Formats: sequence, C-alpha cells, structure tokens
Amino acid sequence: QVQPVEYGGGLVQAGGSLRLSCAASGLNVSRYAMAWFRQAPGKEREYVAAITAGGYTTNYADSVKGRFSISRDNAKNTMYLQMISLKPEDTAVYYCAVRRSIMIHTWPSEYNYWGQGTQVTVSS
Repeated sequence: QVQPVEYGGGLVQAGGSLRLSCAASGLNVSRYAMAWFRQAPGKEREYVAAITAGGYTTNYADSVKGRFSISRDNAKNTMYLQMISLKPEDTAVYYCAVRRSIMIHTWPSEYNYWGQGTQVTVSS
C-alpha cells in the first residue's frame, strides 16, 4: 500500500516559517517525481512546487517563488518544503503527491499517489 504522509503543518504568524515533510511508505520514490499542492477552503487544489526524481530540477508556482524551497532525500524516502516569509494567503491544506515518472508536472491529475494533507494556517 503506497501512502505518502505529510508532517509539519501548524499555526504561524505572518512572516514566520514552517518546514513540511512528506514520508512515502510502500514505494521507493527515488525513481519518481514528487510535488506539493495546496487547497484553501472553497478553492481548487493549487500547484505549489515539484522536484524531479533525482532532485536536480525544481519548479515553483509564481506565488511562492523566492519564499518556498522544495528538496528531497531519497535515502530517507522523504521530500521537504521549507516555507519562509509566510503570508495569510498561504493558509491551506498542503498535500504531498508522487508521480510515477521521473519528470515533474503541474497538474494534479498527473500524480498517482496523494497524502491526506497537513493544515498550514498563517495568521495576520
């Protein structure tokens, strides 16, 4: 059973930082691209960032460029999202996703495995 699990969400003040982790069990993710998406209440799921299987290429949504950093440790089967300078509009449930391809994609429909999500709340 493939199951990504997210960790690290919480409540933080605007301007603060958080680090999310995604641990994938039941799957060796070293061959697969991974990504973070988020979904705010009443809104569609939104692409945040992605990283190729080897970790050499990353991509970010314009709304988080310069503030978020995606990385991975394939030896630990884990992906990370370091978030700084958080804004109230970053408030959402953040989801980890795994794509059965070495290449990244920005569409949620291209990802095969999803975590349950972790809540990030940024207060003003």
